[in-house]
Amino acid sequence: MNLVDYLTLFAMVSIWTLMGINVLLSVGGFIYYYKMGKEDPNIPLKEYPFVSVMVPAHNESAVIRRTVQALLNFDYPKDRYEIIVINDNSTDNSAEVLADIQADHPDRMMMVINTDSQVGGKGKSGALNIGFSAARGSVFAIYDADNTPEPQALRILVEHLMVDDSLGAVIGKFRTRNRNASLLTRFVNIETLAHQCMNQAGRWFFFKLCTIPGTNFVIHRHIIEAIGGWDPKALSEDTEISFRIYRLGYKIRQIPAAVTWEQEPFRLDIWFKQRTRWAMGNLYVLGSNFKYIFDPKGGRMRLDVLYYALVYLLMATALVCSDSIFVLGVLGYVHVSLGGLSTMVWVMACILFEFNVMLTLSMEKNEFNLESAFIVILMLFSYSKLWVIVVMRAIYMIVKKLATNSEFTWYKTERSAD
Repeated sequence: MNLVDYLTLFAMVSIWTLMGINVLLSVGGFIYYYKMGKEDPNIPLKEYPFVSVMVPAHNESAVIRRTVQALLNFDYPKDRYEIIVINDNSTDNSAEVLADIQADHPDRMMMVINTDSQVGGKGKSGALNIGFSAARGSVFAIYDADNTPEPQALRILVEHLMVDDSLGAVIGKFRTRNRNASLLTRFVNIETLAHQCMNQAGRWFFFKLCTIPGTNFVIHRHIIEAIGGWDPKALSEDTEISFRIYRLGYKIRQIPAAVTWEQEPFRLDIWFKQRTRWAMGNLYVLGSNFKYIFDPKGGRMRLDVLYYALVYLLMATALVCSDSIFVLGVLGYVHVSLGGLSTMVWVMACILFEFNVMLTLSMEKNEFNLESAFIVILMLFSYSKLWVIVVMRAIYMIVKKLATNSEFTWYKTERSAD
């Protein structure tokens, strides 16, 4: 065996290890979804806590009206929640749109905080900290500005949070509102269902672990106070705050019956910038928490840190090796003596990928069909490869910023009217 063979073997073992983990999580998620589907998600409370629903918004005039209307339509007791929109340094007409909504609903508890570049404009974490300082709730619910949660979402999340003292936060499920806008949004829809929602359910089923997704979740006020609010340096504030909740000894649970619908990037350039920010944020969290892998006091949290390390370090490296060897082999620059074995393993990996994703889609209405099966195959050879480029770009940008001692800047995902 030569060096290329060893690199090929490393790539095969690494990729199959991660695929095995994802299949395990999907099976666990499938069981959890099935069990939850048999149970009544409603747990009526004698007294509902006062909730502050916060929406950080920057230049969101295209979507904010629909979002706020959905929040106003919650079936949660109207006198037990307030809506706080942090219109953070917007340069569009978001302030006027929000003022119109307030005027149309004078009887509702709705606050709009308009900031400028001096007070705000520092990203989502900064906006949430500003909203937190003005909020009255003992429980907080966070929604992104492009979300349209279903009427029962908030109530179900709060009910599950309040009946289990071990929970620090409860997250819901999110679906793609503009699923049919483009081929890209079809890819994102499948990714969301298979690699975010289902994996979350599997992690809870096996390990009682979940990561806050940034929207459609509730959290106790005293926990936010205990951790000192949101980290303004974190580009993925959702993942970062999850790890600090773990360290306090609390769990985070997913309740799939609490659903929100969100607008996903419909153009590749928008998607690329958004996912690069996500990758940079997750790498920041990984770097901040890597030491806990070796700390027995880290508890279950160590499994999540290890998972992030496997995904962003091992998997990305293995895919770069695999794809590079494939391209160089086609061009005739390298020869793999494991060619027959690697081809068979590669074909089997493709079949397993298809099975894993279709298992997830079988739990969703109108998703499990031949069209989706074809899109999954297309996704494997196109969309999945883009993820490697995103991670490599994120690593490059982190190294560059650290070398030049420059600040990490927040990229706000561009929205459009549905």
